[in-house]
Amino acid sequence: MAALQQTPITFRTKFQSPTATITTPRSLSFSSATSATFPNLTLRIPTARRSTSAAGARMAASAAASYASALADIAQSNNTLEATASDVEKIDNLFSEKQVFDFFLNPTISIEKKRSVLDDMAKSSSLQPHTVNFLNIVLDSKRIDLINEIVKEFELVYNKLTDTELAIVSSVVKVESQQLAQIAKQVQKLTGAKNVRIKTTIDPSLVAGFTVRFGSSGSKLIDLSVRKQLEDIASELDLGDITLSI
Repeated sequence: MAALQQTPITFRTKFQSPTATITTPRSLSFSSATSATFPNLTLRIPTARRSTSAAGARMAASAAASYASALADIAQSNNTLEATASDVEKIDNLFSEKQVFDFFLNPTISIEKKRSVLDDMAKSSSLQPHTVNFLNIVLDSKRIDLINEIVKEFELVYNKLTDTELAIVSSVVKVESQQLAQIAKQVQKLTGAKNVRIKTTIDPSLVAGFTVRFGSSGSKLIDLSVRKQLEDIASELDLGDITLSI
């Protein structure tokens, strides 16, 4: 399985990101623990139900989107959208560890213990106070199981607010920063986006070279891998017409 890594490569134009307003009308109070003044937020959260049905999946996705929009709202109101996006990347890295994720899902561990561990994680990662408060709300609401989905939904909201195109570069070995910058420029040229964010994955199955996936849900692909070249060669060989003399 390819390992996903966050890569701090962002290509931006000189234009400011467009301003957008997200209205996120069940009421969930959201406030910061600092002396700064944050607006109160209300969140319409579908009632939590465990279900393997398609309806249950849609409900979970809706809840994740609501949480993500609420976090984006407070980040915009406090002019910390970029810093909050950085916090969300840190959260993604933290909860990508199976041991961490399983700890917070374990029903035999007290909520107090989980809060304590969450506080230690927040301090070690230098998360902003309102991000820590947000995580505690998710934890208290027993929706920490949605944290990975919340991260993905926040990324979508962030990209829309800032006219940012996400490109995922997969390669066998780490791609140099200069090459990533060139890839970002090319993706910007192809999409017309004001900003391009690059994420990298390591995928040994590519043999050599790399692929770039971007667009809605990764619908567009630039494949410069050796694996693709080998597949093309194999498809052009019509071995059925070859007879061997023995």
